[in-house]
Parts: sequence; C-alpha cells; structure tokens
Amino acid sequence: MSICMNYATVFTPEEILTDSAVIISDDGHIEYVGPMESAPHTEDLTLDLRGRMVIPGLIDVHVHGGFGVGFGNPDTLESDLATYSQRVVENGVTGFLTSIATPDAPSLINVITAYAQLFKKDFGGAVPLGIHLEGPFLSREKKGAFHPEWLRDPDLEQARAFLEAGDGWIRQMTLAPELPHADEVAALFRQQGVVVAAGHTNADYETAQRALRSNFTHVTHTFNAQRGFHHRQPGVFGAVLTSDEVTAELIADTIHVHPGAMKTLYRCLGDDRIVLITDAILGAGLPDGVYESVEFMVTIKDGVVTLEDGTLAGSSARLNHCVRNMHQTVGVPLHQAVKMASLNPARAMGFADRIGSIAPGKEANLAVIDDEVNIYLTLVKGQIIYNRL
Repeated sequence: MSICMNYATVFTPEEILTDSAVIISDDGHIEYVGPMESAPHTEDLTLDLRGRMVIPGLIDVHVHGGFGVGFGNPDTLESDLATYSQRVVENGVTGFLTSIATPDAPSLINVITAYAQLFKKDFGGAVPLGIHLEGPFLSREKKGAFHPEWLRDPDLEQARAFLEAGDGWIRQMTLAPELPHADEVAALFRQQGVVVAAGHTNADYETAQRALRSNFTHVTHTFNAQRGFHHRQPGVFGAVLTSDEVTAELIADTIHVHPGAMKTLYRCLGDDRIVLITDAILGAGLPDGVYESVEFMVTIKDGVVTLEDGTLAGSSARLNHCVRNMHQTVGVPLHQAVKMASLNPARAMGFADRIGSIAPGKEANLAVIDDEVNIYLTLVKGQIIYNRL
C-alpha cells in the first residue's frame, strides 16, 4: 500500500520544504518529495500533516538497551531484540546498533555469532543495523562503568576471531588508541570496513591526534570516559576539536555533558560531524528504580543512571529528547539537530546510501514530529509501526 503524506514541513538534506508532500511506494521506498501541486495522485492512504514535520527516522549507533532489556544477554538475545525493536519506534528511532560487551573473548564471540544470525530476521520495528563492540580493548583508567576484569590489551588474534564471528555485522569498534598494539588492531578493523572509534581512552593529545589522522575516524561519547581538556594538555577533546574530519558522538541528555560544552563542540565541528547517541541502558524508558544491567546493579533517579559509587553508567535518554535538547538548550536549529541523529550517524557508519535522509529512492524510514520533537508517527521501510496522530 502506498502512503501520501500531505501538507507537511519536510526536512530534506538540502532544504526545509513547507506545505509539501512525501509519497511512499508500496515497496517501502520514497517515491516523491516536493510541492503538493506536483505530487502524483494516489488512491491509497493519505495523511494530512498540517502543523507537523516529516523527518528522517532517527538512528542510534550507541545504545545498550532499554524498556527492560539489555543487549548481550545470551539467554534472551532474540526476545530482547524484538522487544527493543518494537518499543524504540516510540522515540522516532528506525535503526540502531547493538552496543555489547561481555566478560571474556569466548562469550563475546558467542554473542556476536548469535547476533549475526538474528539480524537477518524482521523484528517488526526499528531495524538492528549491526554490532558496536564497546571493548574489550579499553583503558582501565577510563573504564567508566565497565568492570575492569572485562578489559584487556588489544590482541590481533582475538580481533580476527571477532570479525569472523561477526560475518560483516560488526559496524563499529571502540578502542583506546594508547594501548599496546592498538594501531594494528585498528588497521585490521578498518580494512574490514568497520568504523574504529577512540573511546574509553586516557590518551594524551599527541596520541589521540595521531590516531584520528590514521585509522580512527570516530569518537565514542565525546567528553565522557576520556582524558579531559587543559590548556597545556589538550587531551582527547583537544584532538577532536583540531580534527577536520572525525565524527564525534554526543550524549545530549544535559547530564553527561554541560550545555556549554555541547555548544563548544557544535561551534567547532558544525552540524555535519556531531552524532547524537543515547548510550541508554536497560532501564531507559522505565520508571526510576534499581535495575540489573549486564555487569552491575544501576540506579535511575531523576533520569540519572549511576552505579553504587555514583559513577555514571550509561543513560536513560531518548534520542528524540537529545534532538530537542540540542535545539532548545544548546540553540542548534531544529533541522540541524535532526540531522545529527539521522543523516550524520548514517554517514558515519556507511548507511547513507539507503537511509538517514528523505529523498526519492531511499528507504521510507520516517518520523512525524512537532516543534517539541514529540513523536506522532514512525514508519520503517514504508510501514506505519507507531501511530498517535
């Protein structure tokens, strides 16, 4: 069934179209984007979207779960994926990477292997786009909420085993560039088409800068779990600011990063290279309380997720709220904030040829919002998955 979305404001990569139409063909692709008067006629479903905006579906490339499920539990992988896929569309998300970590290499290989098979299925909601390995090659000094016993120095043999198990589904690898053999492991992942991200790193400015000029093209949750900025020791953040090409993740929940720091990143990187993420854990979307994650018990109170010792342990953020924060709190124009959660992650991870923007021929992964970035409709591959119009 084709769908015609009429009288909408439409965010395309090039411009904001007002009083325009988006027509979705019955094969789930965008057929037409443009003025109402030029839109081809369709006899199928027609939606009047006056006062609403049609945006590309949001893409979360760094998330550990939500709605009571966490990624990586070997006993419930399939049911957890299904639950998350069907619920996260409420936030306008149409695609995501499963961010995973496990205690040791054998268990991680088993989880990767299982996901590589599961991703071939249709879960009836947002699409799992692949795997983000957040570790195990991370700095113990900047471990964040990771258990230190789960972390180890980069190992080429293990890296090859991860890639073989992934069968092409590993899309991103977070790695601390200062660790021994990090360069060799990063080169291997890069050769296999995996995006290598600097993260959970205690690297100094010079080490980080060399990495970002080499095989590291992305930065995991900028500011968080990395050496901070000082005017005589610029650290990882200084290397990000002086890079001309790196893309940088940002948890824009205003808890992990102060709005002033968010604005600094925006002014230096612009709207093309910031990638909004949630880094959400299983308690995201649930009431305040105590929840058991893969590694620890975590407490959620007033939106803040912490371990027993007060360490931030991921987030309870929703990606559409991160977009709203960038717009309303940081002052980024709304269409640019949307881009940071749609086209930018698609480009960073190599999906932009088919998703991440509204253009003829692209998959019809779309969301309908108001100016508060509330979600009214979410479509995945042309199918209405969430509807509260």
